[in-house]
Amino acid sequence: MAVQEEKLICRNVWKIFGSGAREFLVASGGSPELDALGKSGLVGAVRGVNLGVRAGEIFVIMGLSGSGKSTLVRCLSRLIEPTSGEIIFNGENLLAASDARMIEIRRHQMGMVFQNFALLPHLTVLANVAFPLEVQGVDRAAREARAQKMIELVGLAGRERFFPRELSGGQQQRVGIARSLAVEPELWFLDEPFSALDPLIRREMQDEFIRLQSVLKKTIVFITHDFDEAIRLADRIAIMKDGAIVQAGTPEELVMQPADAYVAAFTRNVAKAKVLRAASVMKSTSTAAGPTVSHRTTIADAATQFAPGFDVLAVEDETGKTIGALHRADVVDVLMRG
Repeated sequence: MAVQEEKLICRNVWKIFGSGAREFLVASGGSPELDALGKSGLVGAVRGVNLGVRAGEIFVIMGLSGSGKSTLVRCLSRLIEPTSGEIIFNGENLLAASDARMIEIRRHQMGMVFQNFALLPHLTVLANVAFPLEVQGVDRAAREARAQKMIELVGLAGRERFFPRELSGGQQQRVGIARSLAVEPELWFLDEPFSALDPLIRREMQDEFIRLQSVLKKTIVFITHDFDEAIRLADRIAIMKDGAIVQAGTPEELVMQPADAYVAAFTRNVAKAKVLRAASVMKSTSTAAGPTVSHRTTIADAATQFAPGFDVLAVEDETGKTIGALHRADVVDVLMRG
C-alpha cells in the first residue's frame, strides 16, 4: 500500500498570544518552555508543531478542551495568524502569501465546517449551499446545478426549498457539509462538526462522513475531543496537550504503543478490537476464500462479517486485491483479550 504524498506540511509552527510574542520567541531561541511563556504573561496556544497531512487521508487532531487543536486548525488556514513557522500547501508557503492570495486559496481550494453550522437563516437550503459559488462569481444556473448535486450527495434531496429553521440539527449539519463541498475543495477542515449533535444523530453523521469520504477521497483535517470518534474516522491521529503534539500515528500505534503516560491515560479504556485493523491480525496470502473485508476494517467490525460455515475472511487492499486471510480464532482471541 503506497504512501501518498503530503499535501499539507506544518513546520515548527507557533502561535503565542500576548504583547511582544514574536520578540519573545526570537529572544528565547525559537523554542521557549511552557513555564517561561507563562512567567512572561504569554499564552502558548500552539507550540512548535510539526506534521504532514497526506493526500486523501483523514488526519484527526484531538485533545482536551484548551489543548490548542482549534487554534492550530485556524492557523493552518490562516484564519488566525501564526507567530512563526511554515505552513506548506501544495508546495506554497501560506505564511508568505498575501491576504488576497489567501482569500483566493480559501475560496477555491479549502472547505471548512464548524460546530455551529453557521447557516444563513434567510436563505433556503439550495441558496445556502450555492452561496460560496455566488461569492466566487459563478452564474446562477451553474451554481444551483452544483449545489443540487451536493444536496443529493449528503442525502437532502427534496429539502432544497426548506429554510434552516425547518431542519433538524443533523440536517443542518448536512447543509453545512454540502456548502463546504460546493467549491470542490482540495483540503477540507472540520472543527468538531458533530459535537453539538445528540449521540444517535452523531453516529449517523459519522457514518455519512465515512460514506462521503469513500466517494470523494478528500484530504481532511478533522478536529475532535472524542477518542471514539477519532479512531472511527481517522487514518492517523495527532494528540495535543498544552499547544504541543505529544504523539502522532495510526489509532493502532497510539493505543498499542503510547509515547508517554498522557497518551496511555488518554487511550487506556479503548477496546483493542476497535483499533486493531484486519491488516494487523491477518495471515498474508493471495488466495483466501470466503467473505471479504477491507484491510482497514477494525477487528470489532470484522467479527460481525463471518458467514455461517466460514471461519476465514479474505482481506483486500484498496484496489480489491486479496492480501491476507483473517481467521475467526484470531479475531476471537483479540476480542477475549479486550
